[in-house]
Amino acid sequence: MTAQLTDGRAVRPPLWRDRSFALFWAGQTVGELGTRMSGVAVPLLAAGPMRASVFQVSLLTVLAWLPYLVFALPAGLLADRVDLRRLMIGCDLGRAALLSSLPAVALVGRLTLAFLYVVVGLCGVLTVLFTVAYKSIVPALAPADRLVEANARLTVTADTAALVGPTVGGVLAGLVGAARTFLGTALAFLLSAATLAAVRPVLRDRGLTDRVPVRVALTEGLRFVGRRPILRSILACTATSNFFAIGTTALEVSFLVRELRAGPATVGLVFSLGAVGGLVTGAFAAPLSRRIGTARVIWVAMAVPGPLYLLVPLARPGWGLALYVVGLAAFSANAVLFNVSILSYRQRITPPELLGRVNAAFLWVCFGVVPLGALTGGLLGSHWGLRPALVVCALGTWSAALFVVLSPLRSLRDLPPG
Repeated sequence: MTAQLTDGRAVRPPLWRDRSFALFWAGQTVGELGTRMSGVAVPLLAAGPMRASVFQVSLLTVLAWLPYLVFALPAGLLADRVDLRRLMIGCDLGRAALLSSLPAVALVGRLTLAFLYVVVGLCGVLTVLFTVAYKSIVPALAPADRLVEANARLTVTADTAALVGPTVGGVLAGLVGAARTFLGTALAFLLSAATLAAVRPVLRDRGLTDRVPVRVALTEGLRFVGRRPILRSILACTATSNFFAIGTTALEVSFLVRELRAGPATVGLVFSLGAVGGLVTGAFAAPLSRRIGTARVIWVAMAVPGPLYLLVPLARPGWGLALYVVGLAAFSANAVLFNVSILSYRQRITPPELLGRVNAAFLWVCFGVVPLGALTGGLLGSHWGLRPALVVCALGTWSAALFVVLSPLRSLRDLPPG
């Protein structure tokens, strides 16, 4: 719906005035809050009461991300053939049930590391399905020329949840125990499911998709990406960055707790403050893209913050934790600006009937390397020590910028329309 000005120009209302987008936006904020809370509570539970080793804690990251390598391509095919909204609701309900089982099992004294691994792995499968559907449903809720705005708004609120969630998760873990914290995360997923149920159904023509043979359909998204040099460069950059960044993620709780002597509340606070970089950048993602250029902003976002990543392994106990926060904030700012730009471009140029499989192809490669990166980080941390391993991961994350700096993007100001 548009409003008319006196000079005849049409002015569209802001996206938050659209009921379906507003509900979706609110639901994803709450769901992201639950994800961030559990992201702190899981390693705290393993490293604290369960006395897991550095490598055992890193295995939790491996299991959380391994489903992307196994299930992402089938998830893309499924997303292109089913109701996206119902798929997301089912995933939310499943994750709520799985996470609420942890305090229940802990209450009877049966919580083991093996059980925690199973819950994390199954939640990972549901998260794959949810993420593919999430990235595919946004173009149905916002017009093509407002995708950057829509993705930026979703990213800002996700980063707001990232700002609040770890602190809440850390404080709750300190007050009531890490296992009981999962009752809060389960409630967040239930609220997310409820808001999705109130969103109007998304209607899509899936007739053509249903006539494509399954073996062809599974790899159609990969072929679409492979034929486009810009998408190939972005894919290589994202995969490399994810590989090394997740190596840092696999080590960070162990590093904060054992090397920097941070308690659960402090760990959550560090993660929350580190999310400020992404929150600020996300608020200005759309105007920054217009100012710098939609193509130029991609390689600038990857290259410029890189040196600050080295502050993470330089952190020390006490006030030296501020170095960790600055390094984390730099990566958060990079990730938000980069991801908003590339996701909006991908959503704009991909045919709607193929969007689920193209998103799944990206997730299969970019998130498929994550368990390998987590495993590598765990092995480096176990054999070389936490600080040297974090230096390697910081340099590796920064090196990913070379794929976009040395790509066709380097000579463009703005991305081509198709």
